[in-house]
Amino acid sequence: MAQEDLQRSTRFDAADRVVRLGIAANLVLVAIKMSAGHFGRSEAVFADGVESACDLAVAVGTLVAMRISRAPSDSRHPYGHGRVENIAALMIGAVILATGVWIMFTSVHSIFYHARGRPAWIAVAAAAFTIVAKELLARYTLRVGHRIGSPSILALAQDHRKDALTSIATLIGAGCALLGATILDPIVAGLTALLILKTGWETFVSASHELMDSALPDEQIREVTKLAESVAGVEHVHEIKGRRSGQFMIIDLKLEMDSEMTVRHSHEVATRVKRLIFDAYPAVGDVMIHVNPHDDPDHEDLVRL
Repeated sequence: MAQEDLQRSTRFDAADRVVRLGIAANLVLVAIKMSAGHFGRSEAVFADGVESACDLAVAVGTLVAMRISRAPSDSRHPYGHGRVENIAALMIGAVILATGVWIMFTSVHSIFYHARGRPAWIAVAAAAFTIVAKELLARYTLRVGHRIGSPSILALAQDHRKDALTSIATLIGAGCALLGATILDPIVAGLTALLILKTGWETFVSASHELMDSALPDEQIREVTKLAESVAGVEHVHEIKGRRSGQFMIIDLKLEMDSEMTVRHSHEVATRVKRLIFDAYPAVGDVMIHVNPHDDPDHEDLVRL
C-alpha cells in the first residue's frame, strides 16, 4: 500500500510540475505577444497574445483541478475526486472554442472594414519565438500526460500544440504583411481561428465521452483479460468493462471459477488477479471483481443497464 501511495504522489507531482511550467511560459508569452502585437501593429500577433492569455487561465484551472482530484475518497465521493480532471478538460475545450470564435469575429471585421496596417518586425520575431517555445512545451507536456494518463494534462498539451500551430500561421501572415500584403494579417488570424476551433472541439468531445464513462481501448481490455485468465483458478473472464476517472482507470471484472471452490479460495484467486493488474498497470485505480460459477447453465447475471 505504501508503494501505491508513493506512485500516486509521484504522478500528481509530475502533473503539478508540467502545469506550473505551462503557467510560467504563458505568463512570458502573453507579455511578449500582446506587447509585440500592439506596438508592432499586427492583429494576428495580438490575437495570438489574447489566445495565450486564455491558455494561462486554462493552465491555472488545470492546476486547481489537479489539486482537487488528488483528495482521497470520502463519504460523499466514495470513488474519489478524479472526475474533476475530466470537468477541467471539458472547460478547457469550451475556453478554446470561445477563443476561436472571438478571433474569427475580429479577423472578419478587419477584412471587410479594412481596419489594418503594416506590422513591424518585432511582431514577426514574437511569432517565431512562440513557435519554438510552444512546440517544445507541447512535446514535454504530451510525454508527461501519456505517462501518467491524465486527461487534463493531455488537454493542456493540445492547447500548447494549438498555440504553436497558431503561431506558424501568425508568422506567415505577419511576415507577408510586413512586406506589404497587409490583408494577409487578418486572413491568417481567421485561419488560426479555424485551427483553434478544431482543437477546442476535439478536446471538448473527448472530455465529454470520458464523463459519460466511455469504454477503455479494446487493446487494453484484451490485455487485462489475458492477465486475469493467466491466474490459476480463473476458468474464464465472463465480462470486463472499464472506464476512466481522471488519471486512473477503474475496471469491472466478472470471473468464472469452479462452483465447488470455497469462498476463501475464490477470494484469494480474485486478490491475485487484482494484484497482477495493479502491478502491470500503475494507472489502474481499482479493480471490482465479481465471481460467477463456471459452466453453470442455471446462472444468470441480473443487470438493468
